[in-house]
Amino acid sequence: MALSNDDILAGDLAHVWHPYSSFLTPSPTYAVRSAKGVTITLADGRELIDGMSSWWSVLHGYNHPRMNAALAAQAEQVSHVMFGGLTHEPAVTLCQKLVELTPAGLNKVFLSDSGSVSVEVAMKMALQYWHSQGRPEKHQFLALKKGYHGDTFGAMSVCDPVTGMHHLFRDNLMQQRFAEPPNSNFYGEFDEADLESLKEQLHHHKQLAAVILEPIVQGTGGMRFYSPVYLQKVRELCDQYNVLLIADEIATGFGRTGKLFACEHAGISPDIMCLGKTLTGGYMTLAATLCNDKISDGICRGEAGVFMHGPTFMGNPLACAMANTSIDLLLENNWQAQVSALAARLSEGLEPCRELAAVADVRVLGGIGVVELHQAQTLDELQPAFVAEGIWVRPFGKLVYVMPPYVMSANELATLTQGIYNVVSRLS
Repeated sequence: MALSNDDILAGDLAHVWHPYSSFLTPSPTYAVRSAKGVTITLADGRELIDGMSSWWSVLHGYNHPRMNAALAAQAEQVSHVMFGGLTHEPAVTLCQKLVELTPAGLNKVFLSDSGSVSVEVAMKMALQYWHSQGRPEKHQFLALKKGYHGDTFGAMSVCDPVTGMHHLFRDNLMQQRFAEPPNSNFYGEFDEADLESLKEQLHHHKQLAAVILEPIVQGTGGMRFYSPVYLQKVRELCDQYNVLLIADEIATGFGRTGKLFACEHAGISPDIMCLGKTLTGGYMTLAATLCNDKISDGICRGEAGVFMHGPTFMGNPLACAMANTSIDLLLENNWQAQVSALAARLSEGLEPCRELAAVADVRVLGGIGVVELHQAQTLDELQPAFVAEGIWVRPFGKLVYVMPPYVMSANELATLTQGIYNVVSRLS
């Protein structure tokens, strides 16, 4: 027998631990009955236009018939098989597609379970590469302040050490190095002074395995859009100081910034790239870490002779089938036009917020829209207000931001941006 809305919420409150939540002071939680297109239907019958793409992953909307059909067809063949010593068509096809689409040189693909794990894999690749080169002293990572790379232990160590949500674990993490983030805006002139902190940290290159960063968009660390020139300069400095470059494209990959991958804004190719979130169109968890021949050959010629990592659900056929179908849809749907339309409509719809007293800035890049407030607001205050407007927006701190599904219509997007304006206008 199906649970009622009240039963679901009561059971959830008693037993279910949500991300970044407390059982002592629980935040508002809403039970979902179904989802289709860009609309989430709650168990109580209310409908919400989803501005978050379920944490940036649902590119093509919910309950997509092509995606559903691909899932069912793959389940009829094989839903899971171990990837040790076995392979299958969905994984091979996916890896071939990723090699074709990502920046030149990235031609080896390691599949894993989630974005955080793809970062762990990237870090292990870098460490094992240098160990195989007889340089085990190159064991630290250089990251940017205000960066975010995930919640597992390696990933936590390269998140912002103060504002990255993980300072409680500081004494338990690998000790990394951090440079000041760039201040040069994506749309403005590049300031060479942005490189000074990075150059200072690169003086420790003999201990540095890699620089890790989010290209162009620092996401959870503030939705900061920075100059492509900075990324070009980082690539040049990594080459100069013999340090690897890891690009975390988990949030920016597959068109979100207006380029298929954010590295393309700078015309650079990293040594290692992390993908996740949008990879399967939001249907299943899957991530990928790509590297070039330099990394793969270096690791395979080393002491171990193999890369020392192997998740149980690596290369899951269902997830790979979803990723293949999502990528096909992305390319067929003229994603450039979709994202360009999102950018124009987000700019038009959010710009009136700039005049509101509570607002410090409004900015848009590709399919990302941000309203930055002067003062941080609590989720408990803002979330119910957005739900009352018929929209799903999950703000954090000073940031009210959206990353809508690419298929959102002009009318749906207008409802989303108007709802944001209505809520923010009521803030003192």
